[in-house]
Amino acid sequence: MQQTVSFPKPAYRRVLLKLSGEALLGRQEFGIDPDVVGEIAREIVAIHGWGVEVAVVVGGGNIFRGAVMASRGMDRATADYMGMLGTVINGLALQDAIEKQGVQTRVMSGIEMDKVAEPYIRRRAERHLEKGRVDLFVAGTGDPYFTTDTAAALRAVELHCDVLLKATQVNGVYESDPRHNPGARRFRSLDYMGALNRGLEVMDATAISLVKDNNLPIIVFNLAPGNIERVVRGEPIGTLISGDVGAVLDGADS
Repeated sequence: MQQTVSFPKPAYRRVLLKLSGEALLGRQEFGIDPDVVGEIAREIVAIHGWGVEVAVVVGGGNIFRGAVMASRGMDRATADYMGMLGTVINGLALQDAIEKQGVQTRVMSGIEMDKVAEPYIRRRAERHLEKGRVDLFVAGTGDPYFTTDTAAALRAVELHCDVLLKATQVNGVYESDPRHNPGARRFRSLDYMGALNRGLEVMDATAISLVKDNNLPIIVFNLAPGNIERVVRGEPIGTLISGDVGAVLDGADS
């Protein structure tokens, strides 16, 4: 008798996952850990198998941080372009890992580099998603002075994603940095203006303003194994930022 395989019912139809370059480091101080990339790819392939359309924006901080070099005297535009090239390396690594697990991808770049990536064209990106491919967006917006957080917000809005999922090294947004203040409490939910006015550095102000204007929810969560799947299933992990919720801290009454 043939068994029927059942899949979890996802909470979202189309998602944009924002990965920092540092997420690909693993225990290394520089570069890419293939095991970490493989685990991230496995989870992307898993949620794709549930019928979710997946787009990814990846940063480049594991290779080069333009803002840091600019603070040390390098021309800011030059430093930012160098950082964009770092995101391309990460995108290609993620492409390789995902396709080895049987799912087609397209790397789409904000700056032209036809040998390794397609140019980002919104309608082409939508068509890739509709055809069941995973979109990997690299090189940010293609312009200096804009962060990959802003690129993630822009692409999510352009592609009518249901949610922007920001994977981080901590399990949500806190009152203050939990690495320096062990007593800091996590926000279970937060509105856009609260994220801006409290100076919590969830994303830069441009990114927050963009999602606010388009009422796009953000979920900030820890990129621990299994958490991409959990958040797409709709489990209440991390911090939800939207226009429909107030600031609620862990330990507070709902």
